[in-house]
Order: sequence, then structure tokens, then C-alpha cells
Amino acid sequence: MIIPCYFETMSEANQKPNILWLCTDQQRFDTIRTLGNSKINTPNLDRLAEGGVSYTNAFCQSPVCTPSRASFLTGRYPRTTRCRQNGQHIPEDEILLPKLFADAGYHCGLAGKLHLASCSGGKIEDRIDDGYHDFQWSHHPQPDWGGDNAYTAWLSAKGLKWEELYDNPPSGSKFWKKGIPAEYHQTTWCAEETIRFLTENRNRPWFFSFNCFAPHHPFDPPAEFMERYDPGEMPLPKRKEGELEQKPGFQKLDAEWAHNSPGEFHTGAMTEKDQREVCAAYYAMCEHIDSEVGRILDALEDTGQAGKTLVVFMSDHGEMLGDHGIYFKGPHFYDEAIKVPLLLRLPGLFDGGKTCKDLVELIDLAPTLLEVAGLTAPPDRLQGQSLINSTRKRESVYCEYYNSWTHSDAYATMLRTRDEKIVVYHGTDQGEYYDLRTDPDEFDNRFHDSSAEDAVRRMLLRSFDTSVFTMDPGPVREGPF
Repeated sequence: MIIPCYFETMSEANQKPNILWLCTDQQRFDTIRTLGNSKINTPNLDRLAEGGVSYTNAFCQSPVCTPSRASFLTGRYPRTTRCRQNGQHIPEDEILLPKLFADAGYHCGLAGKLHLASCSGGKIEDRIDDGYHDFQWSHHPQPDWGGDNAYTAWLSAKGLKWEELYDNPPSGSKFWKKGIPAEYHQTTWCAEETIRFLTENRNRPWFFSFNCFAPHHPFDPPAEFMERYDPGEMPLPKRKEGELEQKPGFQKLDAEWAHNSPGEFHTGAMTEKDQREVCAAYYAMCEHIDSEVGRILDALEDTGQAGKTLVVFMSDHGEMLGDHGIYFKGPHFYDEAIKVPLLLRLPGLFDGGKTCKDLVELIDLAPTLLEVAGLTAPPDRLQGQSLINSTRKRESVYCEYYNSWTHSDAYATMLRTRDEKIVVYHGTDQGEYYDLRTDPDEFDNRFHDSSAEDAVRRMLLRSFDTSVFTMDPGPVREGPF
């Protein structure tokens, strides 16, 4: 059943629900079976979708972690948060959504990564006043931080070491590895922390962030989930012969070495067998996530909280997975990189197994969650628009990359409507323009095509207008002069 994206009423019974925010890392939009991918097994996400609302055109505001997370956790564009790059620290005066909920009396918790500050080289992530009372932090599962990583401490308490469990025995592939057994996996740990939190806090309103690292690369699912997939049945990446010749130069580099980092992941050396195995590994990682989501949903039922908990499932950005010759992420604005799964479930409001095809930005979540709980943000801060009781549908979505990761110094912005997409690589003569009506797979870049000159000019003007209209709406105007 297809419905409009916006809902008109909110029952009194759902004014103050709990918030369960399930956010994965680098999960593509097309990884949920009930929404069209028959090659993947996701019975629990299917269950969530069939009881809630599926947003099938949801887009992040940056194709890499930190700026995207800073954006949807504040309801503001990356340029506005001033947290535009991986490795940057979000400014102290930014107000995160859990802080608003904590100030309103919610008990807030997190398990997994936050990534609003640098945490490379074994550095513990610095925090602003983020509102989280129960902060179980683990940026990624590798034991870079010793006992300061809550996940590593959990393993240590069991007498285990991650490095002794990992890729044992080796997979025999240069492109995917055997992860540690599911019962000891970081995704499983995140789920156990979530279940503990929602059980202990069942008698007061709560807000919890489940932030596992999977299915972020490296491709390393638990062996028992990898065994569920026959690589021979997996699809090959979506590519068109010769398409890279009309694409920006750094895409050619990434098509040889992922992240343009020789020695890391030799994309150009992959056989079709390698490509299918990596797809199987990625799907296996997604299915493991699904399994843990199922345990969490069951815990909500068992504790009598399913009827009063808004469940959000999403990811911070996508994964190229070999499409267009590219793996991982970067300054890439293909739908595979910026379109994400988004499921919402709350009985009486987001329910009924409905599907919404309207354009949605992840910054729309902040005003939506606040409105569901009857809360408000400081004036002139939020830039998203609530999915509740709104008569204005988005005509476009906007995405930004400002030297956002160390492997590429690109500065780029993207505007996408239902029918067209334009990407501008600022300071260069490079760009991308796709007519999605005739080229939905984004194979044919017509940015320099003379026959598309009028369309490119029109979209450039529209993109420039959007860059102006997405400036910080604050501070509040105090008078006429």
C-alpha cells in the first residue's frame, strides 16, 4: 500500500513514547527483503516494515560518517553544524537530540559508536554535553582502545580477545574475512546493551541509540551467517562498460584501489567470484544485524513496551558495493552511497505496513521525534521538517561533501529531485548530471553534454539556490532593525 509521506494526527496515548533509534553504519537502502531484495534474508526488518512505515526515498546529508551523524543528530545540514569532516569535533554549542530529550526528563543511553569527534589512533572520542546518561562506547570492534572500549571490556570479562577470534581460520580471500562468532560480535554486544537498558528503564521514558559498526567494511561477517549465502547466487555489481570515462577522475582511481589507497582493497584486481563473495559477506553482515534487531524487538514485546516505543531503523549512509566500479564510500553521490533504509514504527501513528515514496532527508528525523514526544527545539535551529502533520512535501534532497575524508580533498554538493540529479565538484570543471527518467542507474554522465546544456544550467541554478537556503537559520532576529 502506497501512502503520502505525512501523517495528520497523533493520538494522545502516543504523546510521550520511548525512542529506540537503531542506526547501522554504511548500510545500503536495498538490503531489506520485503522491500524488494529477494537475495537477502531479513525476517525481523521485514516484521518491522510490515508493522510500521517504510520510507523508500530517504537520503543522508553527507556520504561519510561524521558529517552525516552530526547532521541527523541535530536536524541541521553539515555546513550548519560546522562538523563537515571525519576527524572534526562537533562544536560545543551544537544541541544534540538526546540532550533535548534528557532535558525533558528522558533517560538516554547509547551502545556503539557516536563519531562526532576524532577517535583515530586509539584516541577516545571526546564528548560535548550530548545528553547520554548511559554511554557504552565502542567506535569499532578492533581493540584499539584497550579497556576504555566498552565492547573490548565486555570481551575481556569473558576471558576473550578479539584478535584471537578474528578470521580464524582465514577465509582465503583478499577481499573478505571471517568475523568473530556472532555470540561475541560487536553487533551482538550492542543488542545486549540495548536489551539491558530498555529492561532496566521500563518504568520511565527513555531514549536509546543502538549504533553498531556493521555492515561497515571490512567485509567480515560471522562465519555462521556467511554460510547461509551461496556466492554463486549473488548479483554482480551494477556497471556499464566504459562509463568511468565520463566520470570525475578520482572515481577512476577509486575503481582501481578503494579509497585510492594502494594496498588496502584492490578493486581493480577483483574477479567476478571475488565480487560475488563480497556481496555475500555484506548481505551476511546485514542478516546478522537483522537477527539482533529481532532480539531487541522481542525484548520490547516481552517487557510490555512495544506499544509505547517509537522504533527507528536507518543507516548513516550507504555502501557502493562495487556498483560503478567503486567499493566503500567517499565523495560519491550515487543512490547506493546516499540513499538509506528508513523504517518507523509506533502503534497509532507509524503503523499498518505502509510505504512512503516521497523524498525524505535524515534531518527530518529530529523534528519528527521531537513532535512525537511533544517536545520543542530552541527556535531557529532545526532545518528538517517533521513527517507528522505537514502539508509540504520535499521537491528535492541535498547532500554535501567538504573535504570530508582524508582520501579525497573534493568539495562537492548534490541536489536530487525525483527525475534529475546534479553533482558539482567545486573549484573544478567536473560535475555529474543524470536524467533519472531515462537513466535511473546513473550510468550516463551528461554534465558536459551539449544536448543537456539547458537542464544542467537549470539544475545548477537550483543547486545554488539550495546552498543559500540551507544556511544557518539562527540566530533569532530580535527586532526589525
